[in-house]
Amino acid sequence: MTRIKICGLRRKEDIQIINALSPDYIGFILSPGFKRTVSFEEFVPLAESIRCGAKKTGVFVNEPVCNILKFAPYLDAIQLHGSEDSYTVLNVKELTNLEVIKAVRAKSKEDINAAQSLCCDKLLIDAYKEGHWGGTGQTADWSVVKSADIKKPFFIAGGISAQNAESAVNALSPFGVDVSSSVETDGFKDFDKVKEIISIVRKEEKHG
Repeated sequence: MTRIKICGLRRKEDIQIINALSPDYIGFILSPGFKRTVSFEEFVPLAESIRCGAKKTGVFVNEPVCNILKFAPYLDAIQLHGSEDSYTVLNVKELTNLEVIKAVRAKSKEDINAAQSLCCDKLLIDAYKEGHWGGTGQTADWSVVKSADIKKPFFIAGGISAQNAESAVNALSPFGVDVSSSVETDGFKDFDKVKEIISIVRKEEKHG
């Protein structure tokens, strides 16, 4: 079964959507300076309102480990979405004992292959865009992903939507798909769009 991760939650209305539709993973942007960033004070009540079994994932971009540790008690997984080195990844894994997802941008197959030596449980392969860590809505270069020798389970991110999710699953056989902007209307999560993409991604489960 292909998992579905809904990223960029930031409002109580988003949590109501998640509780109703039960994706496999949910993501909160916990580093400052991004459009969908939530502060620690905003995040805690949101996390505590989750009533479904979705894995609460904190997304951090080049964040000091001490900052990550503050959020860890409320999380099930940690996504490192910057240029974190092998020592940082290992440190986060050992200190939190949580699932660690390391993002890598699909600039080249060498970059993806190199990320597999890191002490992470899964990869998240995002679109490459110079000067951006993610969240661009730009589709990842699937040819680069297909050319890499990927051994770890991975999420495919970057421009995944209801229009191409089935193609992404069929072409890349990812562990999961990660979506954010494509399930929003006017910048906010949309119940019908979230429901649609979950239905598409889980289609093979219903038919199996």
